[in-house]
Amino acid sequence: RHGRLPSAEPESSAALTDYFKDEGMEVLSGLAYERVVQANGAVILHARRSGEAVEIKAERLLLATGRVPNSASLKLDVAGIKTDARGGIVTDAGMQTSRAGVYAAGDVTGRDQFVYMAAYGAKIAAQNAIQGAGMAYDSAAMPEVVFSDPQVASVGLTEEGARALGLEVATSLLPLEHVPRALAARDTRGLIKLVAEAGSKRLLGAHILAPEGADSIQTAAMAIAAGMTYEALGAMIFPYLTNVEGLKLAAQTFEKDVATLSCCAG
Repeated sequence: RHGRLPSAEPESSAALTDYFKDEGMEVLSGLAYERVVQANGAVILHARRSGEAVEIKAERLLLATGRVPNSASLKLDVAGIKTDARGGIVTDAGMQTSRAGVYAAGDVTGRDQFVYMAAYGAKIAAQNAIQGAGMAYDSAAMPEVVFSDPQVASVGLTEEGARALGLEVATSLLPLEHVPRALAARDTRGLIKLVAEAGSKRLLGAHILAPEGADSIQTAAMAIAAGMTYEALGAMIFPYLTNVEGLKLAAQTFEKDVATLSCCAG
């Protein structure tokens, strides 16, 4: 209904859709589902698209429903602990709930539902609760990965998200056909998109669609956390013939045509 990867950059979403189509998958978006019927060993989905009736027949129906905090039985309202509309326990930056001295972390809060962010939030909650450490939850450089093929990895702001904050934005877009490792692997599916603040050149976000793209996103996360500019990232030494070298090339793409550069050019 909401499209493919609605929180991803549109370039990544569109490219991944094309790769699915190349592999024989039919991708339909913008559907309003009406009903599901089982008949003669098949599943039939009845829907509408732009007002037109659509009927999809398949062997199985898989629903991606997402996750909802399992908090309904806890009677949190009796304890004076606030929850959001989906049942997530509301916490402040220190992971403390609306009741002083009570902390929550992980999927039950309804935000950043990744195991590593649950561990991060739990560490903050424990240290603040026991030691009064004054630590604050910060997801500005939180990497996330969709393990599709090719993978979708991202960290920081999207172009739309940065503009929504009133920032003047610059972007670079590097197809993997310009990354030597992708050429050597004979798999140039994908792209790298970087988002930066135009004036300061400070990196704001990185978005990778690539085979094993997840293995490169942490480098971008560290660059964003360190407040690096795309100039600084593009000037760094990266090992040749690696996937992560694509980040250097994407950083150079802000101001250069990397197709005209020699191998490993700075």
